[in-house]
Amino acid sequence: MRFMLVVSGRRGLAWIVAFCEAAVWVFAILAVLHYLSEPVVAVGYALGYATGTFLGMTFERHIKLGEQVVRIFTTRGDDVARGLRLANFRVTSFKGEGRDGPVDLLFIQCARRKADEVSHRARDLDPECYYVIDDIRTAAVGRVSAGVPLMPLRK
Repeated sequence: MRFMLVVSGRRGLAWIVAFCEAAVWVFAILAVLHYLSEPVVAVGYALGYATGTFLGMTFERHIKLGEQVVRIFTTRGDDVARGLRLANFRVTSFKGEGRDGPVDLLFIQCARRKADEVSHRARDLDPECYYVIDDIRTAAVGRVSAGVPLMPLRK
């Protein structure tokens, strides 16, 4: 979870989670070292660490922090783009050349929790489409001129 917060640029929350993670680790290691003659304590620590990793991954999968870009490769670009736009997704399209001929490339930036909806809607509109979903670390809107910085999309 800390890693996802770092990747999505949420520094303050990442700091809090990292602090808690380090504090738990220090106290757990102190307990393990204090009872070094008891192997069950070391096994308990290892089980707790593994369980914490599993639960953290499960929790993060459900809260879905961050932004993603869904790239759709389709031969029915106009139909898929129209359907996604009707569902209030912002779609940018490009013409391309694939292995089997012309294709349309559709790029959709969305909240991570919406990426599955985008891919499912695209598959409903074109069952033969191919899609790729990537995490976005930083996104900005605007242009750089005369030292004016780009404006971030979200804080």
